[in-house]
Amino acid sequence: MRIVFAGTPTAAVPTLRTLAASHDIAAVITRPDAPLGRKRVLTPSPVAQAADELGLPIIKAARLDDEATGRIAALRPELGVIVAYGGLVREPLLSTPDRGWINLHFSLLPQWRGAAPVQRALIAGDDELGASVFQLVPALDAGDVFAARTVDVPVDATADVALDVLAEDGARLTADVVAGIADGTAVAQPQEGEVTTAAKLVFEDGALDWNEPVAAVYARFRGVTPEPGAHTTVGGLRVKILAAAPADGADALEPGEIAATKNALLIGTATTPLAVSRVQPAGKPAMNAVDWWRGFRSSDTMRAGS
Repeated sequence: MRIVFAGTPTAAVPTLRTLAASHDIAAVITRPDAPLGRKRVLTPSPVAQAADELGLPIIKAARLDDEATGRIAALRPELGVIVAYGGLVREPLLSTPDRGWINLHFSLLPQWRGAAPVQRALIAGDDELGASVFQLVPALDAGDVFAARTVDVPVDATADVALDVLAEDGARLTADVVAGIADGTAVAQPQEGEVTTAAKLVFEDGALDWNEPVAAVYARFRGVTPEPGAHTTVGGLRVKILAAAPADGADALEPGEIAATKNALLIGTATTPLAVSRVQPAGKPAMNAVDWWRGFRSSDTMRAGS
């Protein structure tokens, strides 16, 4: 099948590679090079890098405007496949491929429609994560679903780890759907159930509330790691929390109270403490949490969130 593929981040790469092994990829559409690192070096997207390795034509577009639509239409694609491109597909581009567009989305639709489904699901403490492949329509993530399934994700996975697992499984799911569309066996069904939305995360989403139970604090930590990053304040200074886990069996502490052990800082919540093992103070490199605490603390009564 002749396909145009649209995607940008690492999570889209497995699907591109899987489809390229069995189909004619007429072009890969991705976002323009972006400045990365301290030196702000312009760097191609992960999808652009993968497409270049595969020898595929690349269209770099900040948005799918008339110019991009014309270039795609000239390729006469049969199907469009999109995975986390970072922009909307509107008419007339939506109808340009003979069979329209399908979208791999990292949630069990209609749960978590939107930009950050994995992160929001983790923050909410969902028991299941999954992926869906659906027919793209003008409304956000609202099209009929060709296939969806739950995916086994490590119980303590942070958002980046969970997304890596979902991306690999989702690539296989998408390939199955494309094969079904090609041979006429694929059938899409309307979405059923409660709709929840997954707004893009902002910096404030990473703030940990020590007055919540440890399960909720840890769920938020997992959902915002690595971006925008879990953080708190200590003595008025912001500290990013890089590694943490519930301190099962530890004595309770007051919310925000800090106690150092040999291997971690215990920070009190509404239930049992969270054990923090690695931090990054503002303006400084990442470091062992206990080492940071010993060099930083000015008072034994200093608390997180203060």
